[in-house]
Amino acid sequence: MEHVTLVFEPAEEGGYSAFVAEVPGVNSQGETLEEAKQMVSEALVEMLEYRREKARAKATSGTVYEQIALASLS
Repeated sequence: MEHVTLVFEPAEEGGYSAFVAEVPGVNSQGETLEEAKQMVSEALVEMLEYRREKARAKATSGTVYEQIALASLS
């Protein structure tokens, strides 16, 4: 998997709401499609950083972490 799916929906008040289909909880909004894309992309990065920090905080002795590029999973 080297890609994620961004979903954009028109908002009732104008602009767009956006979310990442594969990652629950990652959503944002913007006045334009480009702004919504930028905002939801930033939300994805923030969510991944938060979850990484949270996992490391819960780590026990002997826990091993390895970061890999998503493209290598394909």
